Amino acid sequence: MDTFVKGRELIGKTVVCEENGRKFGIVGDLSFITDTGELLNLLITEPTKHALELQLQQDEKGRFLIPFSSVKSVSDFVIVTEKEIF
Repeated sequence: MDTFVKGRELIGKTVVCEENGRKFGIVGDLSFITDTGELLNLLITEPTKHALELQLQQDEKGRFLIPFSSVKSVSDFVIVTEKEIF
């Protein structure tokens, strides 16, 4: 059975890499297409040194973007796969 998570429940969670357990930062917001509701990116605030080293794409406010397609699971943390970020 699938479990659904509301978008607002992602805000404030720590983003962690599936491959090596490194942290990227905190989910500050989400970007999505308003017409369809399709989620595009997690907007990361409080980026870690690891996130800075990866030179992730940034929005106009300087928040790092992690494509929602790289999210593998959500629980206490948001788990992403680093190889799908680029």
